Amino acid sequence: MLRQIYIEIARFFNHMRSLALLLARLAVAYGFYEPALMKWSDITATANWFASMGIPFPTLNAYMAATTEMAGVVLLTLGLFTRLISLPMIVIMIVAIVTVHLPHGFSAGDNGFEIPLYYMLFLLIFVSHGAGRFSIDYLLFKEEQ
Repeated sequence: MLRQIYIEIARFFNHMRSLALLLARLAVAYGFYEPALMKWSDITATANWFASMGIPFPTLNAYMAATTEMAGVVLLTLGLFTRLISLPMIVIMIVAIVTVHLPHGFSAGDNGFEIPLYYMLFLLIFVSHGAGRFSIDYLLFKEEQ
């Protein structure tokens, strides 16, 4: 009996998977929006900041990071090429963790790597599960969700 109840509950919540993926995509896109705008608002300052952290080719990397983040905002919001854009965004989170957040420990309150880690985990979910039914990916590719 307990097994059957569990199966019915799981079946019910499986219908909510696409809604959960939509809400997660929108939350992650919103999280990247302001940092992307800040990078683009003064790309020279961003490049100088990257140089101060020892990131090679800081101007090129500033443009690449800002472009990837802004593309990620748009594509995650639309649910378009979700799996593909999530991969370079994961790389950005790894670089952010290693270059900025790791020395501060885990806690977000101390500018630690907690929040970038959570973003990275969400992006891994998008890579493995796709965008869900509420996405352009679903309309174009009819991925089974």
